[in-house]
Parts: sequence; structure tokens; C-alpha cells
Amino acid sequence: IASDGQVFVKFGRIVAKHCLDKRCSAELLCAAEQTHTISSQLGIVARVKAVTAESKSSSELLVSNAQNLIQAVLHVLKAAEAACIKGLRQPPPDSEEEAAAAFCMQWRKNLLWHRAKESLNSDRDELGLRKTRAKAEPTLTAMVQERSPQTKNTPKRPKPIKGHAIMDSHL
Repeated sequence: IASDGQVFVKFGRIVAKHCLDKRCSAELLCAAEQTHTISSQLGIVARVKAVTAESKSSSELLVSNAQNLIQAVLHVLKAAEAACIKGLRQPPPDSEEEAAAAFCMQWRKNLLWHRAKESLNSDRDELGLRKTRAKAEPTLTAMVQERSPQTKNTPKRPKPIKGHAIMDSHL
């Protein structure tokens, strides 16, 4: 679990590096650093627990740190969503950064598609406000959960046009 946390740290740093908005970038870097700290702490606690006698308090500490790591990773993903909405600079081609950007672009495309479908809904409530359907908006968290480990680093969509910011409405 601790090593998986480091994957999200790396993802957060990549997205922050290419984010067009400085505040979103700073928030994402902060979330990534917090995740890095908790992930390192969990790794240490797990190694210590592996070589010491079994105790209830050490097990509770391990579970607590794992739960904290999950919350920190969720924070990274939420901050990455905000950064993706603001837009990303084009990463270098054929890089891990490009794969991360492609993943973010796919999520953003899904989100915009969902919102466009919702805006076409003509059902109105008693105040004249458009009713939303029960289906929730797509999230990066859901996309991460859907992807299998074998395809984690493979972008599903075509690469963006070289030299363009990753925020165009046609994505």
C-alpha cells in the first residue's frame, strides 16, 4: 500500500508541473507531499511491525496509517481534478508525463460529456431549475479504480496535438 501511495505522489507532481493555474498547482503539490509523508511513514511502520512481536497497538497504528494514506490519495485525486479543469500544458512526447496527461484528458472529456448530456435535460423542477439525473459526475478516483494494473501506464485515447494546451473544448 505504501508503494502505491508513491505512485500517486508521482502522478500529483506530474500534473502539478503541467498545471496552468498556480494555485491549483500549489494545492496539488501540497497534497502530493502529504501523501509522500504518510506513505513513507506507513512503510516504516510496516517494516517495524514485520520484525517485532504481534501487538494490538501496532496493528491499530498500521491500519490507522493505511486509512490516512487512502484519505491523502483521495485528496491528491481531487486536487488533480481541479488542476485538469483549469488546464494542463503539453508534456514532452513519449514520456510518463504524457501518459498521465492523457489519463487526465480522458477524465476531463468524460466530465464534459457528462455535463453536456445533463445540460440537454429539459426536465424542470417547481422553481424552473433543470433536474439532474441520478448518475454522478465522473471522477478521477472512479477512473483509477476501473483501470487494471496492466493498463495503468497506457493512455486509452490518441495523443493531443503537439504545441497545444490540454484544455481545448474539443477534448
